[in-house]
Amino acid sequence: MIPISKFKQNPNNPRTIKKDQLEKLKRSIKSFPEMMEKRPMVCVTDEDGKLYPLGGNMRLRAIKEMGFKEVPETWVALADEWTEEQRREFIVKDNASLGTWDFDALVEGWNIDDLEEWGVKVPTVKNTELLSDLTYDPLYYQPKEIKDLKLIDAIDFRKFNEKVKALDEYDLTDEEKEVLKMFAYRFLKIDFEQVANYYFFHARDEEQKAIERLRLVLTDAGINGFIEDDLLRVYNAAGLSDWGE
Repeated sequence: MIPISKFKQNPNNPRTIKKDQLEKLKRSIKSFPEMMEKRPMVCVTDEDGKLYPLGGNMRLRAIKEMGFKEVPETWVALADEWTEEQRREFIVKDNASLGTWDFDALVEGWNIDDLEEWGVKVPTVKNTELLSDLTYDPLYYQPKEIKDLKLIDAIDFRKFNEKVKALDEYDLTDEEKEVLKMFAYRFLKIDFEQVANYYFFHARDEEQKAIERLRLVLTDAGINGFIEDDLLRVYNAAGLSDWGE
């Protein structure tokens, strides 16, 4: 038998365990102690002659809390001959599917590439950074109030004006110029964020309806909003006499 006083917890074990998991482990040891022989605590001896587990840190904790004064030698397997690298690798591989990782402790002492090769998925978030501290850009555009914004301000005419002016260099009829001017409208540059700002803060009700009808902003205003045409097609195809049906 080995006195429980000869053991110490591994101070560098990065694995944690929840209280309910620890209680379940205690019940398992109490009802089926023979399992400890088939899956012994893998321990090494430190410079003071104390045994600390590479595998079985939580079992040792459970045994201590259960009041054991000593444990059978068959519950322990020594691994003093292992190199430091082998010991560290075993700690990770032995615990890869149990408990919860303390990633702060884990990342401090282990190489991340080795950990992932051994089966541990390390979060990409810096280990000291709380998720609540993360900043992110919103998924949807959020309108900003701009004083004295006019809808015309959302259009950049510069390139369009250059193209229209260039038409004067050619011998064209008035009709030809007007047709080509229509093609030049594709050079108008629209700032849709400014359109959304104007729509949200400055547009009158009738302007908002017109802006929605031209699909310049996305809305979900039902039959009179963004999806009006598609819904009307479904409505008519179904032969409904009342929209509420």
